[in-house]
Amino acid sequence: MSTRFHQRIRTLAAISLIAVFSLFLASAPGLAMAEPAFGTISLFAPVPAVPGFPEGVAVHGNSVFVSGPARFGTAGTGPSTITVYDRKTGALDQIITVQGEALAFEHALSNIAIDGEGRVYALSTQLGLLRFTKQGQSYVQSSYGAPLPDIPPVAPGPDFPPIPNDVVFDDAGNAYVTDSLQATIFRYGPGGGIPTIWFQSPAFAGSGPIPFGPNGVRLDPARQNLYMVATTSPTNPAIGTIYRLPLNNPAGFQPFFQYTFGEGPDQLAFANDGTLYVSLAFANQISFISTGGVELGRISSQLSDPVQMDAPAGIAFDSRTKSLLISNHALFTGNPASFAVLSAFVDNPGDPLSEP
Repeated sequence: MSTRFHQRIRTLAAISLIAVFSLFLASAPGLAMAEPAFGTISLFAPVPAVPGFPEGVAVHGNSVFVSGPARFGTAGTGPSTITVYDRKTGALDQIITVQGEALAFEHALSNIAIDGEGRVYALSTQLGLLRFTKQGQSYVQSSYGAPLPDIPPVAPGPDFPPIPNDVVFDDAGNAYVTDSLQATIFRYGPGGGIPTIWFQSPAFAGSGPIPFGPNGVRLDPARQNLYMVATTSPTNPAIGTIYRLPLNNPAGFQPFFQYTFGEGPDQLAFANDGTLYVSLAFANQISFISTGGVELGRISSQLSDPVQMDAPAGIAFDSRTKSLLISNHALFTGNPASFAVLSAFVDNPGDPLSEP
């Protein structure tokens, strides 16, 4: 037999051994690739510096959606956007530009939600609740809900305009929207239209230099209670409270957990076991709380992390990597190097109903 024939036999044998060894490594319990430690933070993707200040983050299919800017001082700047990333690689796929904003005036895009058909809903301070429907490779914008109304103050103090912050849908198709400066939760009925007051309370009013009250909002995995963050309290801006409101009786709301050292609770995400994750915008941490209302711990950046948490805002689970995606808002530093989406490994796929 020829030398070439023997060489081919040896090559095929080597390939077979490599394949068998690879299968062994994949199936051997102690030899598979180790998962990162709980709380390990990595950079998922940078966010373009213009418009910057990202807030909302949501996951659907093979995409991650990030909305912004969410800040004051946008008059005379460019339009709001939703950046779309490849969920596996973090590569920027496209940028959805909001149409119809009066750019000479204040305009912002806060948080987002996605329905089971992959349609993206975003809260615009000028335009109300917008819907973006994918057609081909692009997204077509339409108006889903009218802007929030300017209502009389719920509590004594200044008369602030509406600031829509976060949105969540219930199983019947109602959309609940928090109004950060009017101490109110509005509701759009199925199909959108005109928002109505669902519930409001003086207890939800904020105080301090950034008097944000109602902020992040989510439904628990049982879909029976709405959990809402009040970032500051009426009398003390250092106190932030998470409230639990029964969907069938919001007047029976109760405090679920309270932060008392100026941590600035912002957005919420539920794990599949009911553990509640909370972004702490002022403390640059992620807190997680048991179903019984006990704080279990916090996730913080390490000096070795490529990008530090900087006013973390929107959070959403990526079920594939069992990680929490974190929108680095960088609201107070305005550092373009901080505009990013971070990924924190939490070894949980999240509430399955939170990811369509």
